[in-house]
Amino acid sequence: MDTYSLLRQIADSWVLLAMFTFFIGCAVWAFWPSLKGARDDAAGIPFRNETTAQETGDE
Repeated sequence: MDTYSLLRQIADSWVLLAMFTFFIGCAVWAFWPSLKGARDDAAGIPFRNETTAQETGDE
């Protein structure tokens, strides 16, 4: 068996499995219930420095 065929078989099986496992792990970590506060905080980033017209006195 030449080197290319060996590496191709490894990539087709074990590396694919490792990448799939990593993806599932990231998805589970991102939606873990205890991280809800961090997700809510990150969702509000675009609105942190906004001021309303009432706060500035402009109308």
